[in-house]
Amino acid sequence: MSSEAELVTYLARRLVDDPDAVSVEEVERDGAIVLELRVGADDVGKVIGRHGRIARALRAVVRASAARSRQRVSLEIVD
Repeated sequence: MSSEAELVTYLARRLVDDPDAVSVEEVERDGAIVLELRVGADDVGKVIGRHGRIARALRAVVRASAARSRQRVSLEIVD
């Protein structure tokens, strides 16, 4: 598991009510790594946040972390 995936897992587990339901899967698409974040059905709104602010912040953190290793990494919230 990459450091970006570990970071997303750590942050998501702090945001949700059911941290055991959090999982992050790495998928390679078009030369980039896509992190697919899955949370419990009741916690999706907490990870997305009001007007998508938390999701945007998580994506910004992932991009900043990936920039250090010169990789293209994106985050998708999957239900």
